[in-house]
Amino acid sequence: MIMYGVSSQTSVGDMFLGGILPGILIGIGMIIWVCIYSKKKGFGTQTEKFTFKRFFVQLNHAKWALLTPIIILGGIYSGMFTPTEAAVISVVYAILISLFVYKEISVKDLPRIVSRASLTSASVLIIISAATAFGKVLTLEQIPNQVAGALTTISDSSFVIILLIMIMLLVVGMFMDTTAAVVILTPILFPVAVELGIHPVHFGVMMIANLAIGFITPPLGVNLFVGSGISGVGIPTLSRAVTPFLISMIITLIFIVVFPFLSLVLL
Repeated sequence: MIMYGVSSQTSVGDMFLGGILPGILIGIGMIIWVCIYSKKKGFGTQTEKFTFKRFFVQLNHAKWALLTPIIILGGIYSGMFTPTEAAVISVVYAILISLFVYKEISVKDLPRIVSRASLTSASVLIIISAATAFGKVLTLEQIPNQVAGALTTISDSSFVIILLIMIMLLVVGMFMDTTAAVVILTPILFPVAVELGIHPVHFGVMMIANLAIGFITPPLGVNLFVGSGISGVGIPTLSRAVTPFLISMIITLIFIVVFPFLSLVLL
């Protein structure tokens, strides 16, 4: 969202606000599937009934962990630190809370944690570097410009053009890092969206949500490799398991595209 804001001269703060309701909607869609699947498989079945007392007890226990996104977003919006600095602060905060509050890890565990994180990061960075190089080749060959030109000549219908843009972004998200895709495609697609009368924030939210779906779309979604590296589950198995979540996210994306107020009501 930051890269989109910079590339399109759109307020990053507005982008964050515009993403709140669509993000909640995406989360609700995933929750619904998890509930259905868990009930079907009998996961987490408990004899205790839900009570608000238990809810608030667990909420109180989780308060230190729940403060993490508040610190990150609060720090960014208040101007105390940049998004990059927020990443560092959140890691340090998480380590301190895990060590001294929840005590789920010890100092002896830190080298192993850093080692595993380094391996995961290295594998992802290799993929991202290849995707960035691929994006550079596309730019040099003027492929994005040709695609944008072709889109505007296919149809006069704004709906058809937006549908084609969404399909293109979904495919691009499978092969290219999100940051590289946003930097390359925003200057090309943004003028097309504005000409169609689409609000810059609405188009940005659509674009980011679409690329995020591509990030977990088999067989080349980058986050599949991250999940495989962390869990040890093979890519084919992970690809099958992620399919219902993809369907949920695509349905949510349709709502985001069709109902612009979801992205604009909080502005």
